[in-house]
Amino acid sequence: MPNNKIIQALVADHIVSLSLDRPFRYASGILAPIYTDFRLTISYPELRDRIASGLADLIRQHYPDATVIGGVATAGIPHAAWVAEKLGLPLIYVRSKPKDHGANKQIEGRLTETDHVVLIDDLISTGGSVLQAVAAVREAGYRVAGVAAIYTYQFPDADQNFAAAKTPLVPLLTYTDVIHQAYAAGQLTPAQHAYLATWHRDPWAWTHQEADHAD
Repeated sequence: MPNNKIIQALVADHIVSLSLDRPFRYASGILAPIYTDFRLTISYPELRDRIASGLADLIRQHYPDATVIGGVATAGIPHAAWVAEKLGLPLIYVRSKPKDHGANKQIEGRLTETDHVVLIDDLISTGGSVLQAVAAVREAGYRVAGVAAIYTYQFPDADQNFAAAKTPLVPLLTYTDVIHQAYAAGQLTPAQHAYLATWHRDPWAWTHQEADHAD
């Protein structure tokens, strides 16, 4: 599978990092033995091109009516630009909030009432930031066909949030993809793979247990 090479590069280049002794804390408050920093992908030309090609293929398959590609600030913007180039489509980007000067724009670029926008973000945990961008585009009077992302943690919270926003999500990679392929490629030991699977089954319960141990 083409995505296997992407996953191998993510692990080899420490874009996906493990810390089994001292967990990472996410913005949501979840503690985790794994951390993904997809902002690093922009520094690897071959890897970012593979990602852009994969996202472009997803959009062709799942959003054939897309007329505009949108990047979610900030990490989604460079990937959206590369995908828009591959698809030959216009590009916009959506700020986290409107500018406090000039025209007070939150959406940069041109849209029309007939456009179908696909928004791109790098990583989905709960989906909060990209769904704010979805809401901003819709509140401005434009249509969002859906979201494409490089990676999702597959948290139930994200499923619920996207369903509530009536917005489809198609990811290039999932958490399950990454740990299974990394294990198959010998980049994870059996113990590490089992540990990561245990965390993923209930990250909030795992977080509470780790916090209790720290106390």
